[in-house]
Amino acid sequence: MKITDVATYVLLADNYDPSLTSSAQDTCLVIIKTDEGIEGYGECDTSPWVAKAFIESPGTHTMDQCVKEILIGSDPLDIDLLWEKIYVGTAMTGRRGAGVNAMSAVDMALWDIKGKALNKPVYELLGGKEQEFVIPYASLQPVGHSFEEYRDSLVAWAEKAKSLGFKAVKSEVTLNGPYAHSGLNENDERTTEVVAAVRKALGPDIHLMIDVQYRWKDAEEALRTVKDWSEFDIYFLETPVWTDDIKSYARMHDEAPMKIAAGEWLSTRYEFEDLIINGKIDVAQPDVGRCGGLTEAKKIAKFSQDNNRIIVPHCWKTSVSISATANFAFNTSNCRFIEYLPPQMCVEILRKELATEGFEFVDGKILPPTKPGLGIELNKEAIKKYQVA
Repeated sequence: MKITDVATYVLLADNYDPSLTSSAQDTCLVIIKTDEGIEGYGECDTSPWVAKAFIESPGTHTMDQCVKEILIGSDPLDIDLLWEKIYVGTAMTGRRGAGVNAMSAVDMALWDIKGKALNKPVYELLGGKEQEFVIPYASLQPVGHSFEEYRDSLVAWAEKAKSLGFKAVKSEVTLNGPYAHSGLNENDERTTEVVAAVRKALGPDIHLMIDVQYRWKDAEEALRTVKDWSEFDIYFLETPVWTDDIKSYARMHDEAPMKIAAGEWLSTRYEFEDLIINGKIDVAQPDVGRCGGLTEAKKIAKFSQDNNRIIVPHCWKTSVSISATANFAFNTSNCRFIEYLPPQMCVEILRKELATEGFEFVDGKILPPTKPGLGIELNKEAIKKYQVA
């Protein structure tokens, strides 16, 4: 089998709002075609225009090659070899960040092809099933232009998640900082008030995770508030400080009363090694659409397991990435939860329309995928509708 074409599509929701911090409003979809008629689908979570340019731009020398040209004519089943060829062959432009993000979409599509060619779900090709089911957590999306609207929206979404049978929930609480919605600028006492309200709505039996989205400037500032959160039984606190502040993460691990999670923006195992060893995070959050795809996510999971860390993958995209994440989770014994943006609880059009995920969600659990590859069904009409480049 040989690759005959690599098509990249920049998709943008027609109702996108640039004032929001939601990368699910756009995507770079990659479709890899073969001479046997098998197509593979992948996507990445970065600027879709940048990812498209990285994949299609012509190369001018051996360390800055064209990704598309590397792929065409190659065997799509030799995924490790292709990953290494692209990683090394684009090193002057790629190596980290958006380049590796774009590689993630390519890698995802190659695994989809391999699964379809061998008539097996991807998790079987990654090494087999390591758990009988995967527990997803519902990500809550608040709306509102005032503190009261924001708090009440989160409580309503928490109650909705509970009614849908979710056994775990992650609530963003971003009343301040770079991710703050709608110009909100509230103090930390009100952050605690929201956490308390969400916990009360969920009751004691549902796992609660809190994402403050880089709210505080350092550990000293963060600990003033979160040191008193023991009563809320928080499973983990996500990204309390800026990703690059390794010393603050280490201190948070030492002094906070809950697990500390981070890694949603990172690319390659090397960045995770630094965050795990020097930042001492308890929960690593690789995103298969950013970290380098399923190929690199497996290596991140192995390093995490060797260092007694938990994996809880980040995923805030469409059913393409969600299905890839689920397959990764079934093959990852130290994966405790996965992020899941259910269509019933989101406003993002691409999440609802681009594809149908390749698994069943029953009684708060994701069941093992049974369809070949990623198992998704792509809506080609949605591609036509939302393509902008």
